[in-house]
Amino acid sequence: MNAQARSTGHKSPIKVLVVDDSPTVREFLAYLFASDPGFQVVGTAANGEEAVAAVKNKKPDVVTMDIHMPRMDGYAAARAIMETNPVPIVIVTGSLSEDELRSPLAALEAGAVAVVRRPANFHLADQAECIRALMQTVKLMSEVKVVRRWGSHPQAKSMTEPHVDVSVQRDIKLIAIGASTGGPLVLRQILSQLPKPYPIPIVAVQHITEGFVGGFAEWLSGASGFPCRLAEDGESILPGCIYLAPDGKHMTVSRQGRVVLIDSEAEHGHVPSVSCLFRSVAEAYGAHAVGVLLTGMGQDGAAELGSMKDRGALTVAQDQSSSVVYGMPGEAVRLGAASQVLSPEKIAAALAALVYSESLSHGKEGVT
Repeated sequence: MNAQARSTGHKSPIKVLVVDDSPTVREFLAYLFASDPGFQVVGTAANGEEAVAAVKNKKPDVVTMDIHMPRMDGYAAARAIMETNPVPIVIVTGSLSEDELRSPLAALEAGAVAVVRRPANFHLADQAECIRALMQTVKLMSEVKVVRRWGSHPQAKSMTEPHVDVSVQRDIKLIAIGASTGGPLVLRQILSQLPKPYPIPIVAVQHITEGFVGGFAEWLSGASGFPCRLAEDGESILPGCIYLAPDGKHMTVSRQGRVVLIDSEAEHGHVPSVSCLFRSVAEAYGAHAVGVLLTGMGQDGAAELGSMKDRGALTVAQDQSSSVVYGMPGEAVRLGAASQVLSPEKIAAALAALVYSESLSHGKEGVT
């Protein structure tokens, strides 16, 4: 997906289309949006076929999409919409088992921009936080400008040689990545293009709805071919694997190369936060680290990427044209925190080049 956030907000209510095969859920979600003056419910649909037609006829600003529906499921509907009349699609699901989570995460491949949990019941007082997250996510995603997608994703290019020059020899011990909206697909693209086994450990924070990170780790492993696991407190950070921050705790790293999970207040509205991770990496690894800040809303990690740069680390921000939302990387660029601003393909090439340059440093040739 090649997209970026619109620079101007809605001056009129956000037009939302609600898609779910359950009449009760459709009515409940429509009620929630209709209760907020910032939204206008332009229609509902009971299956994917109805959704595709409604998007064409009613031209919503954003679509909330269920996955498991008759006739055409949410995955197929999202793909059809993005190939014909592209509009931001937010997957709203009540499925939290690992098996069921694969479908909404796979829907991101079809063009959906976010996955959010559906309230577990219709008691507004009991589900206030879940409802708030749903409404906020849909409102924010309505501001994302999406473009038409044709067919399936292109195959990842072979990366037998690095395409990004590494002019300084670096003894890199750790790579830290932060991502939010749009991050899952970018992470998949980068990891799938790295040489395997990859000799440098990777730690990452991906903002994702609580309860989804376990399924996300499993999906990312299968989709990228790169081993992924949820980080555990005190474990050693080893090469050949990406360690994802779990729900509800900030992930930091120690000078001894171990994961340290901490209970602390949210930073930039997030637990775990990219800022907390990057700050610890700057302190523990200094110039022996790489920081990568990918697509996402807000400013999480931007200033701390600058702290990593100040300590001598190589710092990279995703470029605007490839970002679903150019908030986090854009703020890093504005602050001068990024040594390089690259597309996902070139980020993967840069990380591969680090390994390539290190191997050459042990041979007779230097990196040119």
